Amino acid sequence: MERSLRGFTGAGYDKGRPVLVQAAWFAVLHLVFVKWWFPARWRPAVLRAFGARVGRGVLIRRGVRVHWPWRLEIGDDVWIGEDAWLLNLEPITIGSDVCVSQGALLCAGSHRRTSPTFEFDNGPIRLEPGSWVAARAVVLRGVTVGRGAVVGAAAVAHRDVGPGSVVRTGAAA
Repeated sequence: MERSLRGFTGAGYDKGRPVLVQAAWFAVLHLVFVKWWFPARWRPAVLRAFGARVGRGVLIRRGVRVHWPWRLEIGDDVWIGEDAWLLNLEPITIGSDVCVSQGALLCAGSHRRTSPTFEFDNGPIRLEPGSWVAARAVVLRGVTVGRGAVVGAAAVAHRDVGPGSVVRTGAAA
């Protein structure tokens, strides 16, 4: 199939807030939120101010990027490590006692590979309580990581991960 990216329309995708709110979020994100000097204890409050639902005891380290805070729900006692990226074109729900480690990517956006114009094929992500997305792991759109499950370092979860299961790279454990 030939691609014609010039014809991309993004049909059916709603960013969820007016352009001025989007611009304000991107300014705060890039000028303050991701910076090493911005106190970790203030990051949950900033996310709440932009519409995220964030529980108690949430620790968000420096360099964490959240695409749309208003599409984010975080439970209690969650850790999000340095340089994690929450690309939440659709909702991302993170249950309580979840760890999203350094450099992890939660990618709720994608494209239809059969679309000549590469239109969106997005889907929500859910991390159930007690799960762990380890360093540089990737969770793709539409995936639920079950209670107590682990997506190991550098692994890719491209389909649901059952409760207590472990997804790892091809290397021997």
